[in-house]
Amino acid sequence: MWDDSALSVLLTTSGESAELVALFEKAGERAIGLICNNPVSTCWNLARYKLPILAGPEYGNATKTYTNAAAAAIILASEILDLPWQQDADRAADIFAASLDPIFARRAELEAFCRGAANTEIIGRGAAYGSAIMSALCIREMTGHRAAAHTGAGFKHGPNLDVDESHVAIIFAIGRVAELGIKLAEECNRRGGKVILVSNDDRKATGQLFPVRIEAVPEPWESITSLLVPQALTLGMVERNGCRLPPRFQYGVMEQ
Repeated sequence: MWDDSALSVLLTTSGESAELVALFEKAGERAIGLICNNPVSTCWNLARYKLPILAGPEYGNATKTYTNAAAAAIILASEILDLPWQQDADRAADIFAASLDPIFARRAELEAFCRGAANTEIIGRGAAYGSAIMSALCIREMTGHRAAAHTGAGFKHGPNLDVDESHVAIIFAIGRVAELGIKLAEECNRRGGKVILVSNDDRKATGQLFPVRIEAVPEPWESITSLLVPQALTLGMVERNGCRLPPRFQYGVMEQ
């Protein structure tokens, strides 16, 4: 696969990941692109074709890095496929900015809705699956609460079978697969679980359903905008219970 690929693109926040450094050192004349947040790193110095993430230093969890890296990857893929992206990016940025304060203003409500849950499952399809992974990581690292990311199918045929009153699911029902997310939310509710449903439509709240509406964005930019609700929940949990992860994110040699 390595020899057959026309182009390989490596993505690393620190630029010091041992596996990626080794790939650059063994690459020879192969075309390798780099997306990286550290312009003084080993990978950056070894790469000929590179794109900066421009997220700056991170203090706590790497949310800025995820957001900027996702945007950089979308733009790069669009350029490779010769697809327009500027208008879509502008719309996504506008909706992200307009949604930030209203969603974060509900963080105490989100925390109260989830309080006492033993498990939080975050479900995303398509590009929103990346947001689910980042959201689960952030909740675990910042609060110590158990959270896990799933695709729709992975959840339906796995954790969904164990859903009861102790479970909360955050479901991204957005884009062309929105209806599948809505059906999954209904099934979770029938089993007794609670659901935070992130969608592009207004929906009625119940004791088991906390709907959050966010404006639609072009695919695959929902990988960024869908992140807002779990981030607001994380902040609400930290404000109530304290932060498990002290600010400590710095670049340097990574040891395993």
